[in-house]
Amino acid sequence: MKFTILLFVSSLLLTFSSSAQNLYSVKGSVIDTASNAKLANTSISVLNAKDSTLVSFTRANASGAFTLPNLKKGKLILLVTYPGYADYVERFTLDSAKSTRDFGRVSMILKAKLLADVIVKSSRAAMKMKGDTTEFDAKAFKIQPNAKVEDLLKQFPGIQVDKDGKITAQGQTVTKVLVDGEEFFGDDPTLVTKNLRADMVDKVQLYDKTSDQATFTGIDDGKKSKTLNIQLKADKKNGYFGKLDGGIGTNGFYSGQALFNKFKAKEKFSAYAIVSNTGKTGLGWQDSQKYGGSSLEVSDDGGLMFTGGGDGDGFDDGWNGQYNQRGLPVARTGGLHYDNKFNKDKESINANYKIGSLEVTGTSNTLSQNNLPTGTINTDANQKYDNYIFRQKLDATYQVKLDTSSNLKVMTDGTLKNSKTNTNNVTKNTRADGSALNDNTSNTINNSNSQIFNASAFYTKKFKKKGRTLSALVSDSYKQSETKGFLKSDAHFFDEKGKLDSTQQIDQYKTYKTKSNILTSNITYTEPLSKASSFIFNYSVGIDNGTSDRRSFNASAPNVYNVLVDSLSNNFKLNQLSNQVGAFYNYQKKKITVNFGTKVTAVNFNQVDEATNYEFKRNFVNWNPQVRVQYRPSQQKYFSVSYRGSPTQPTIDQIQPVAVNNDPLLVIIGNQQLKPAFENSFNINYNSYKVLSGMSFFVYGNYSYTSNPIVSNQTTNSAGKSIIQYVNLATKNPSNFYLDASVSRKVGHTDLNIGLNGNISGNNSYNLSNSELNFTKSNTYSGGIQAYEYIQKKFDFNVFFGPNYTFSGSSLQPNTNNNGRGFNARGSFTVYLPGKFQIASDADYQYRAKTETFNTDFRRTLVNASLSKTFLKEDNLKFTLAANDLLDQNKGFDRTVNANFIQQNTYTTIRRYFMFSVTWDFNSMGGTAAKKQ
Repeated sequence: MKFTILLFVSSLLLTFSSSAQNLYSVKGSVIDTASNAKLANTSISVLNAKDSTLVSFTRANASGAFTLPNLKKGKLILLVTYPGYADYVERFTLDSAKSTRDFGRVSMILKAKLLADVIVKSSRAAMKMKGDTTEFDAKAFKIQPNAKVEDLLKQFPGIQVDKDGKITAQGQTVTKVLVDGEEFFGDDPTLVTKNLRADMVDKVQLYDKTSDQATFTGIDDGKKSKTLNIQLKADKKNGYFGKLDGGIGTNGFYSGQALFNKFKAKEKFSAYAIVSNTGKTGLGWQDSQKYGGSSLEVSDDGGLMFTGGGDGDGFDDGWNGQYNQRGLPVARTGGLHYDNKFNKDKESINANYKIGSLEVTGTSNTLSQNNLPTGTINTDANQKYDNYIFRQKLDATYQVKLDTSSNLKVMTDGTLKNSKTNTNNVTKNTRADGSALNDNTSNTINNSNSQIFNASAFYTKKFKKKGRTLSALVSDSYKQSETKGFLKSDAHFFDEKGKLDSTQQIDQYKTYKTKSNILTSNITYTEPLSKASSFIFNYSVGIDNGTSDRRSFNASAPNVYNVLVDSLSNNFKLNQLSNQVGAFYNYQKKKITVNFGTKVTAVNFNQVDEATNYEFKRNFVNWNPQVRVQYRPSQQKYFSVSYRGSPTQPTIDQIQPVAVNNDPLLVIIGNQQLKPAFENSFNINYNSYKVLSGMSFFVYGNYSYTSNPIVSNQTTNSAGKSIIQYVNLATKNPSNFYLDASVSRKVGHTDLNIGLNGNISGNNSYNLSNSELNFTKSNTYSGGIQAYEYIQKKFDFNVFFGPNYTFSGSSLQPNTNNNGRGFNARGSFTVYLPGKFQIASDADYQYRAKTETFNTDFRRTLVNASLSKTFLKEDNLKFTLAANDLLDQNKGFDRTVNANFIQQNTYTTIRRYFMFSVTWDFNSMGGTAAKKQ
């Protein structure tokens, strides 16, 4: 009886509630336009017009009819979708005057029959969030015929591509660009983005790629790289495509490129060659990463390290084998790529070979101010250089599925490098009153050869119990380098009256040999504790062996260098053993993911001076705690916060420096009492996207501070000679921060997109100058407005402009600072004219106001322009007349603040030239030529 009464009361309440809410509703029916067929089971959604969130959902019945009751009043959107048909979208309003909306017959059009002149309201989800991945649908963005992936990326919200092809996404640099999940040319981003056709792309995925170990276990190990994955359309994976591009210009400039790609289902083969002196190196913008690092790291777990090896390392020639818009380059590069999946996708191989040379010549001038407790020293340094490097690299990755639960991945690569550098420096130092302090003229010539070899094997095993896994990684890294060179220096020192006081001359021959072999092994085990949580345990062992043999010789006769300089020569042997244990807890349920834990590493370090038999031993323990929390309230919103702590061990150069006399005005001495520093880093990331409005909003921030930091203590005497020793500063915590925010959205129903962004960055650092504490602070604030629009076959444009201001100064000279304002603007446009002509231009404006330290401002306007005409049916032959730096204003310029130094650098860079080029894009994908979009 009680149950019957309760049921009766509940029915009355439900009836009352239903009658109260059923005031607002929609209805209609769905049919096919051509055949009038009733489309049963069509998806019917009602969304909030304000933020595109779902209000109600149903499916059409067998007769295609639908009804959605119980709606609330307000501005809404009807979204009707059916497989194979174009989406139907219509905005409407429900209010007291119109509580029911009858859409009548909703006509759906087959995508295959959709004509270019038929206007259909569509709401294709241009961007979606899938877990930690942001996915862009290429079909939702308009592109021109023969457009490249780079042109497509520029339209994606939250992604910027600069003139060199460098990609920034959500405030971070994209370091990897994959094709169908595989590396392309050893992961050279620009070879993909500048050459792969945009009309071949189905989707583009943006995510933080973790290490193989973290990907397998699901536990963040901190080793991440911002990655784009280009997914190709199914019908674009068979055939070939490529291009030939050649140009000749004024002032001796030229450029030539050939690219060929052949895809056959899961098999890909590519080849390219580039010859250019216009700044196109073909090696992307991370040459050193692709060809092996130039410094010898003893350990990646915070162990000690010493620098040395290829490209003249150890002689401080100031060049790392890259071209960064400084100087005039001549590049000759080429490469081959092959990847394939076979044996029913159980096995795969990815191989790359690259060969190239790069020569860079130029000049630079550096003006600096050294803030001392007693005053300032002003430096005017001029440099002339001629640098050359030749490199070859071969790498291969083989993966095999051993069975349904285990996999093996084997990777190997080898690199050969030869570099030659010739640098001339003329440096003049003056006192604050303008009187001469000292000067130095030097010439450094180096010739270096390096060999690098890396190999690793990664095994993974999943057990029957879900979440229980075992993985093992073994890797070996070998590097050998030999550098020979000459150092000639002539220094003059002046007294306070400006009269010559003393001189110092150096004429030496130097050799430097290093070897390093690093063997590491790691085993990781995961055990599920519940459906939502798991425990991860890992143990690893590292064995590092290395030698460093440095020798300097004076001349006993002209060009006869046979007198060993003991104070500048040494022969070190290094052995290091590290044992690491790690434990992590991971929780993941619905919208929340949490993981935390730590790694503990015990390191035994032993270095022996072979010449003196002096033995330096050091034992220490490293802690690496970390925690990460992720919350995803909806598919289009994502928030995460993380913390990571990591120790920084002093380098061998800081504890027991290898004597170097490149600069007779600067000497470094060791400090064996140094203790490790510890960095605490906090990150925050928020990303939101509203599908129908095209509104994108993201915030990325980082704050870090260091306890017990290792800082320099520089003592400068009255003659301008400096001695540097590194010390711990237990009472101060240097810090830096970065916050970047951006919001953009489409304007109404147009293709115009407008956005705002802002950035705040800064750092607080400390050092000792003549034993007095110096506090340096630098904060930069910037903001801007950006807009872009694209109208198919008519025009496209994008523009950005905004101010910035920098506050910086030194506590040793509080009345002198480098505060200054600035303004940046850039933009580009392309207009498509009748007769297949195109006019395009891009401009970049930079302004830096004068400061107390530098009494001149800096203005630069770079304008590039081109006139093109395409030929043939597919517009794949193009003639172009282009002007680089049309106003002839390109000047290399940079200002920085570091410790107690404020510097301004100007340098040689490529200036105005005109070029005529011919480009032929050929394409036969899917058996037929690609059609225009």
